[in-house]
Amino acid sequence: MKLLRHGPAGAEKPGLLCADGTIRDLSGVVPDIAGPVLSDAGLERLRNLDPTALPVVEPGTRLGPCVAGIGKFICIGLNYSDHAAETGAAVPAEPIVFMKATSAVCGPDDPILIPRGSVKTDWEVELAVIIGTRAKYVSEAEALSHVAGYAVANDVSERAFQIERAGQWTKGKSCDNFGPLGPWLVTRDEVADPQTLPMWLKLNGETMQDGSTRTMVFGVAHLVSYLSQFMTLHPGDVISTGTPPGVGMGKKPQRFLKPGDVVELGVEGLGHQRQQVVADA
Repeated sequence: MKLLRHGPAGAEKPGLLCADGTIRDLSGVVPDIAGPVLSDAGLERLRNLDPTALPVVEPGTRLGPCVAGIGKFICIGLNYSDHAAETGAAVPAEPIVFMKATSAVCGPDDPILIPRGSVKTDWEVELAVIIGTRAKYVSEAEALSHVAGYAVANDVSERAFQIERAGQWTKGKSCDNFGPLGPWLVTRDEVADPQTLPMWLKLNGETMQDGSTRTMVFGVAHLVSYLSQFMTLHPGDVISTGTPPGVGMGKKPQRFLKPGDVVELGVEGLGHQRQQVVADA
């Protein structure tokens, strides 16, 4: 099942994607794609609906971030061995954890905003994990049972803010529209193995990233279990699991985004995103 949110920014409604490609409105069934709706019972209720009985959403309607009520947007750094190599960093002994401000979250096709003073805005295609039920001190064996589903994320990053200025990575990761999420939340029953997913990113039609979740240092189950030892994970929390090689910072010479660029990215089975790059007014 593919769940989504449609409509103007800040006023999105819940919906689902039908097998025929039409989007159906769920606003008469659930208040949003959030909270208890993300539990196994909540998802089963939606799974048992007849989608053809739901109102059709007009084609071309904007898609928002595929989940609402995000309490935490947790990111994992250097989690692909081949990405660590391209940046010259050692493969970490434990997951590198940092946060992206939830105010950065936007729809999958909303523009990437180059922040004021930026010279090194970069791209990162990632697999996002969306928590469905509360997870605290869970084992790796039970971790995936707490996952509602998966989505495409672009962990947009400003490298000068992130690395060259004092402090932690968060300020280089949290500018407005630095967290495109979606187009859909694909429920975990439709993803047989989250560690076998091809992923890609193109800049102006040229392939920049062509990788797979196979090269993750720490897999999804490990990350959910690991994070739950330090913080309680709640329904709607998002874990962005790291990026494969091919980011602008790793190019020789380095290459970064500029107004007018077009970024396209996707993860197999989870849909794709397309973003126009513009200067933040």
